[in-house]
Amino acid sequence: MTIEVGQQAPEAVLVNGDRKAVKISELRGKTAVLAFFPAAFTGTCTKEMCRFRDDLSRFASLQAQVYGISADTPFVLNEFAKAQQLTFPLLSDFNHQAMKAFGVYDAAFIGLLDGIAKRSVFVLDKNGTVVYRWLSDKPGTEPPYEEVQAAVAKAG
Repeated sequence: MTIEVGQQAPEAVLVNGDRKAVKISELRGKTAVLAFFPAAFTGTCTKEMCRFRDDLSRFASLQAQVYGISADTPFVLNEFAKAQQLTFPLLSDFNHQAMKAFGVYDAAFIGLLDGIAKRSVFVLDKNGTVVYRWLSDKPGTEPPYEEVQAAVAKAG
């Protein structure tokens, strides 16, 4: 079941590029944009993360932090960040804990991988409440970036 607007963000532990644990609850205090994406180095995922990179100053001006989240290992995410010059945190959900908690886990993506995230975006307010949710069952669909930015502005 997908987490809905108005609900508290579920707890999950992710891993950052330095291989340190990051809890969802530790993201409180600032508006957070959680952008779940299927896999690094793929076409739509690259476009999406680069778009968030290009819009980062807008998010920063609204006191918001963007996080990219995928099932890729921290090592892959570090290389992806370098290759695409991504300056916001990419978090590994290698164990699928956050994907399952948020209800965006795709167990059998094209039969090749042991589960990935459905492309989705959640905006959490400073208290960790979900104030915006977008989810696509089509991995080639990018999120409505203007809606995400409007939700961040409203959350602030």
